[in-house]
Amino acid sequence: VVAAAAKAANFWIDRGGFRANVISMVKVGHVHFIWEGSNVDGLYRIFEENKHRFFENTESITKNMRARGGGVMSLELKDKTDLEPGYYQVEARFETCDSMGANFINSCLESFAQTLKDLAAEHVSELGDAPLQVVMSILSNFTPECLVRAEVSCKISEIEEGSGIGNLEFAEKFCRAIRIASVEPYRAVTHNKGIMNGIDSVIIATGNDFRATEACAHAYAAKDGKYTSLTHASVVGDEFHFWIELPLSIGTVGGITNLHPMVRFAHELLGYPSANELMQITAVAGLAQNFSAVRSLITSGIQKGHMKMHLLNILNQLEATDAEKEEIVAHFKDKVVSHSAAVEAFMRVRGVTAVGSDKSN
Repeated sequence: VVAAAAKAANFWIDRGGFRANVISMVKVGHVHFIWEGSNVDGLYRIFEENKHRFFENTESITKNMRARGGGVMSLELKDKTDLEPGYYQVEARFETCDSMGANFINSCLESFAQTLKDLAAEHVSELGDAPLQVVMSILSNFTPECLVRAEVSCKISEIEEGSGIGNLEFAEKFCRAIRIASVEPYRAVTHNKGIMNGIDSVIIATGNDFRATEACAHAYAAKDGKYTSLTHASVVGDEFHFWIELPLSIGTVGGITNLHPMVRFAHELLGYPSANELMQITAVAGLAQNFSAVRSLITSGIQKGHMKMHLLNILNQLEATDAEKEEIVAHFKDKVVSHSAAVEAFMRVRGVTAVGSDKSN
């Protein structure tokens, strides 16, 4: 992961570098409830006329967040009865500034649930005998409005990527590989998994929730009804463009940020970024990872780098010296690496003769 990201960074550093911007930072949560009454207009009217009470009843929870510029952005009653009989939601949108905000959001939602139940009890005459039952109050890890975009671009004449493929051929082949990931789910899953190799590394190092990030990214990849690539590429005139746009709900304060020594070190290493800046850094890591992977696939093939690492792993297991490693790596420069071939090369260099069935290993 580090090698791939570094290779991409080295490629783009003299071609304009990576650029990123946060599009929005909205997070969402819901109070899920069941109500099977018939006066739907009455339910909506009661909600709208008393919406202020939801905000008032959470003032003590939102005070500090509001002071930082965040808080509850909006509340909306949603009819979901076409999906499940009697199913409604109170959908809340939040701005949580530099915190991921899970505890803040869930605390607000539980307060909203109580306010909703109080309103139902106060308006029994309008809502009828049908009880209003809160099923659960919980944030969503699907945050399609918490978006970041990262991109790179350069003149096709500037590509000169060193594999022997012409610049235009490289750009067109790269774009075709991305299009294949866009239309073929079998490829898209592996393609996006590689993107998440880079993203998860940053998420874990900075004390954020990689499981939520993974779930959200893959849901976003399927948001239009078919699982597709998270990255995109195009040739426009004489320029090559490559970009990613994805949701990242992460924070730089709260949680274990100030507790775990390695997480503290990661934030220090990154220059103590804000949540906005960390979103950009993370998206760039995913884009860099994907660029290196696709570049390898359309030129030398993915196994060249993988098997070089595999060879070094084998030699480390055999406790090869640095000099032995150098000689054996040179030996395999134009040969296929396998475990048995690596062991044989090691034994030859060290001057050891295989005994019995060990030679077949």
